[in-house]
Amino acid sequence: MATRCSSALRAFSRTCRASRQRTLAGPSRCLATDAAASSSSPAPPLPSDPKLNKIVDDISGLTLLQAADLVTILKARLNIQEIAMPAAAPAAAPAAAAEESEAEKPKEKTVFNVKLEAFDAAAKPKIIREVKAMVPNLTLIEAKKFVESLPQILKENLSKEDAEKLKKTFTDLGATVALE
Repeated sequence: MATRCSSALRAFSRTCRASRQRTLAGPSRCLATDAAASSSSPAPPLPSDPKLNKIVDDISGLTLLQAADLVTILKARLNIQEIAMPAAAPAAAPAAAAEESEAEKPKEKTVFNVKLEAFDAAAKPKIIREVKAMVPNLTLIEAKKFVESLPQILKENLSKEDAEKLKKTFTDLGATVALE
């Protein structure tokens, strides 16, 4: 049943595609003005100036690439510059003043990475145990390899308080830890 339906669907789509190609074979592009003219809404009144009518007719006959070229030529000739429109113009002025005051003060870092850089040879077993306790899925062998392949990042994206606690813990054990 499914093969009959799919073969019938394919045959139907071929006939639709062929008829569509025959209707589109004549003009080189689809005319958007035909669709607009066939809509039920009343058309706005056309200007009575024949010069403007001629310009509108000429522009509506252009392809999209030609219309884009026309826009760039008109911008160059009339000296119109590209400007991005702000989303909320009235609210931009107070925000700019706040940005200036923030730019004057250096921002304090709030997120830290704790990096284990070195350790005393005598403190190696304690550091391995601490690393294993800190990362629950780490085996003792993996923790040993981690500690031996220094420098390594112990934890990432910690708050300042947590990073300081972790640094104090490892420095008490005899390791050299850096906050980044």
